[in-house]
Amino acid sequence: MQIRVATPEDIPRLEQLEQAVIEAERPFNAAIKADNAHYYDLPALLNDEHSYLIVGTIDGSIIATGYAQIRQSKAQLDHAQHGYLGFMYVHPQHRGKGLNQQIMTKLMDWCNQQSVCDFYLDVYSDNVAAIRAYEKAGFTPCLLEMKLHQPVPQK
Repeated sequence: MQIRVATPEDIPRLEQLEQAVIEAERPFNAAIKADNAHYYDLPALLNDEHSYLIVGTIDGSIIATGYAQIRQSKAQLDHAQHGYLGFMYVHPQHRGKGLNQQIMTKLMDWCNQQSVCDFYLDVYSDNVAAIRAYEKAGFTPCLLEMKLHQPVPQK
């Protein structure tokens, strides 16, 4: 797999892969919109100096994605900034080959070059395969977000 920085010309394919991520995550969150759901502002990620959006290609076809974004950390933490990893996706046909690890390594190296060495990402608590992959890369569970949908009573 070749890894390179994403370009504006990649946006149509990235939008397809974004929808693949959304479909894969629907079983974990019934509140995801049925139509027109989007996670990422791809043009903004491409143009933001604090973001690094990369793609993995095989024979010129994009089969993996990921981005790192340098964000301000919460005031109570011992680091001022952290790298947030998102849009971590590998086409199902290419999973289990360590490609996600390669993408994460490249993203974390980019952050390290900017003196950022703490990393966070979001993963659904029931997504056992993804959690296992992130733990293999050294991540540990840190915070569990909880949600509640409570309909407003009809008057």
